Amino acid sequence: MPKHLQREIESLKKLFIKYSGLVEKNVANAIESIMKLDGDSASEVIELDGQIDQMEVLVEEECLKILALHQPVAIDLRFITAVLRINNDLERIGDIAVYIARRTKYLIRKPTSHKLPEKFKEAAGQAIDMLSKSLDSLMQLNVDLASEICEADDKVDSICNEIYDDIKDLMKKHPEDIDSICNLLVLPSKVERIADHATNIAEDVIYMVDGEIIRHIS
Repeated sequence: MPKHLQREIESLKKLFIKYSGLVEKNVANAIESIMKLDGDSASEVIELDGQIDQMEVLVEEECLKILALHQPVAIDLRFITAVLRINNDLERIGDIAVYIARRTKYLIRKPTSHKLPEKFKEAAGQAIDMLSKSLDSLMQLNVDLASEICEADDKVDSICNEIYDDIKDLMKKHPEDIDSICNLLVLPSKVERIADHATNIAEDVIYMVDGEIIRHIS
């Protein structure tokens, strides 16, 4: 690899690590805000999203600059392509964090006696762990770790299905509170989406390292 291309890619990696770290932090804070109904944490999540959006644009610009100026090939080309795709996944994960934070603020304004099932914390923890490991697999070029992420997605889906059932049971037991309980029903789907995006990242890592596209393979 030419030295100037190597410098550009190392610079991109540092920027991407900082960017992905902010996204991870915001997701964790958003989950904490909804579990504790912490308005301060929710506000921090919403405020930090602007910085995350700016960094998402910077990462994309750096990728396009490297492609235009250096025309990388083989593993370098696959790395840049993977970062571009993962950049989009991280931006969407950031948006999910903001959604959860705004839902926190809504529930603070319109409190309900019904709480999220304890399983929600487990599912969210699993999804956050998947996100962290998927990003580690990228930095380490670790296909085995990436494969673990793809397998873990089914577990998160299973827990979220149990949460849906628990919330539906609440609706049956408390039909007079269906409107307030509905505010809880959408939250497991957001955790599922975080896990889905983490899986997308892992799949891109496998493609980058092995050149194998595993999307849509059951």
